[in-house]
Amino acid sequence: MTSPLRAARNSKPAEDFDIARYLDGATAFFGAAANVIMQLAEPPVGYGVLESTVDSGKVTLHPIKRLRTTVTYLSVAMLGDDDERAAYRAAVNRSHRAVRSTASSPVRYNAFDPKLQLWVAACLYWGARDMYERLHGPMDDSDADAFYYFAARLGTTLQMRPELWPADRAAFDAYWAENLARTRIDPPVRAYFDDLIDLKMLPLPLRLPFAPLHRWVVAGMLPPHLRAQMGMRWSAFDDQVLAALLRTLGAVSGHMPAPVRMFPVNAYMADFRLRRRLGLRLV
Repeated sequence: MTSPLRAARNSKPAEDFDIARYLDGATAFFGAAANVIMQLAEPPVGYGVLESTVDSGKVTLHPIKRLRTTVTYLSVAMLGDDDERAAYRAAVNRSHRAVRSTASSPVRYNAFDPKLQLWVAACLYWGARDMYERLHGPMDDSDADAFYYFAARLGTTLQMRPELWPADRAAFDAYWAENLARTRIDPPVRAYFDDLIDLKMLPLPLRLPFAPLHRWVVAGMLPPHLRAQMGMRWSAFDDQVLAALLRTLGAVSGHMPAPVRMFPVNAYMADFRLRRRLGLRLV
């Protein structure tokens, strides 16, 4: 019997769907930190990052490298072929082997847990869809379905099995509502988030002019209960200003040539392919 996921995919073949139409570089700049907070508000994911001994992957120590590896993962997952995705999976796996809980960890976690990878992929998909709609308005149902099924790659590029991805958008919305309601931000994780939001990893001359705006944007992109747990204030006026800003940005980016609109996603994809050709480290 054909699964609902496969049947839905077969209703619009992958070759008919151009994912590049829905990749906007503004998502990386406006939605990244809020999306990280949503991912890490699932305690096993949050403590996995907080307690990780893989220093080379820590954004607080290596912000430029972390930006590269994260955006490269998104680029390869969405734009790469099967061989490219397998190569990046192998590279990420080498870093993830050490990310597992110890006897002293507050919660149990393992970076190879498919259900945790499902949650991370769900956050990435939800964030991409949310940002696209804020910038450009809702997709029509056909494209929204195609985008959703394609987005399963955000998990299957690692260890998430395809059957874990909710069968359709309605099933995803139910999964999302249930699991988002369970998220929480413990004090140690909140301190990590505050440093991330305030750009503490950047030199002071860069941090001072951008940190207040970054904190404001992150507050606006977070779900209300996570914003409250972060102790952030947000008003109806703030919401109107952010909505107007993103609509204006969307109108501008909609008239840009695709290579400009997709930056930096396309740039990191090109970097990945060059690194792979030269035999350099991918992660």
